[in-house]
Amino acid sequence: MKRVIIEAPYIDQSLRWPTGCESVSAVMLLRYLGYDITVDEFINNDLEIQDFREENGEVFGPDPRKYFCGSPYDPDAFGCYAPVIVNALSKVFAGEKKYEAADETGISEKELLEKYIDRGMPVIFWACIDMREPVTGPQWRLRDTGEWFTWISNEHCMLLVGYDDEKYYFNDPHNGNGLTGYARDIVEKRRRAQHMQAVGVRKITAG
Repeated sequence: MKRVIIEAPYIDQSLRWPTGCESVSAVMLLRYLGYDITVDEFINNDLEIQDFREENGEVFGPDPRKYFCGSPYDPDAFGCYAPVIVNALSKVFAGEKKYEAADETGISEKELLEKYIDRGMPVIFWACIDMREPVTGPQWRLRDTGEWFTWISNEHCMLLVGYDDEKYYFNDPHNGNGLTGYARDIVEKRRRAQHMQAVGVRKITAG
């Protein structure tokens, strides 16, 4: 049975960042690549964050495709989607031009394995906390457009580091889970519930 595991550094988000799974997963990947960066530095310097406000009894909030919704330090905050992490990683990579971040939302798990894992590169991967059922809601109006947005709760981000015939393996930052294997079918189902999101990092080749 083929089994691939990439040994990437592990960070437990419950230390300081109860809703910071996206940032923690990104920093695990950055540290694997040799970047000397903390989760706090990533959040404070690179992550675009926007809060909620109330007007005339209605809640207006961020677009999670543009901003982290709330604060990663707040247990009642929400999270963010792949484009926000691509943007944050791009800031980290801007100086050296060694790597580039790519929004791989929508591509299959098989493609992610072939394109990244089989080449020794972990992938930032959206699914659900402990593979729980997704829950539809809450809703809020987007601050920039006024449109209604529906969040899918139990959203969670992990670092995909490997696979075998039965499971995908993650550095799962939730609650000190560590290196955790989840059954392939449930992972794929939960990823679909969270819009098939993933972020990959590619090495920039000279010339």
